[in-house]
Amino acid sequence: MMPSIETLCQQASFLTSATQLGECPSDSGLEVAFAGRSNAGKSSALNVLTHARLARTSKTPGRTRLLNFFRLDDERRLVDLPGYGYAKVSLSLKQHWQQHLEAYLGGRQSLVGMVLLMDIRHPLTDFDRMLLNWSGACNMPLHVLLTKADKLSFGAAKTALFKVSSQLKQEFPNARVQLFSAPARQGIEQAQSVLADWLRLG
Repeated sequence: MMPSIETLCQQASFLTSATQLGECPSDSGLEVAFAGRSNAGKSSALNVLTHARLARTSKTPGRTRLLNFFRLDDERRLVDLPGYGYAKVSLSLKQHWQQHLEAYLGGRQSLVGMVLLMDIRHPLTDFDRMLLNWSGACNMPLHVLLTKADKLSFGAAKTALFKVSSQLKQEFPNARVQLFSAPARQGIEQAQSVLADWLRLG
């Protein structure tokens, strides 16, 4: 019997880190990548989705500087991609990350979907659009988490969701979107349902 996404997330464990494509685990099975600007709450989202402290959270944005792989089972993984935007690092290092991120996104056969995290107060940045354009060109499924939804009132959050959803339908029809808040534990089941679909769990 196939395990549920909840069971797999609960048993998630750190697998390895990579600075370039050649250091990644064997390109087999299925994996879902998590991407977002450095202040979008990516690590917090990963931790609440997996009921664990897999990803390192920090008050200093941009701490994720590697591709970090987390094992769900022998055939399935989650990948925490480097954050961009606020990381206080040299231009050459940012260019290094960009080069290897593009190599990973373009050359990884086991990649079946991407979760893109956007701060609900600052959605659809240039970086977000770059990944949306890439996913559209590759026909890669993409699911947007509008994070920090608890920072807005219920009405304002719904309005923001409607605006982003409308833009995605017009410009990036391969992308879906939902509200999400790690502290309020909002949107967890919906996000896990997307992961289950991509990871072929039932």
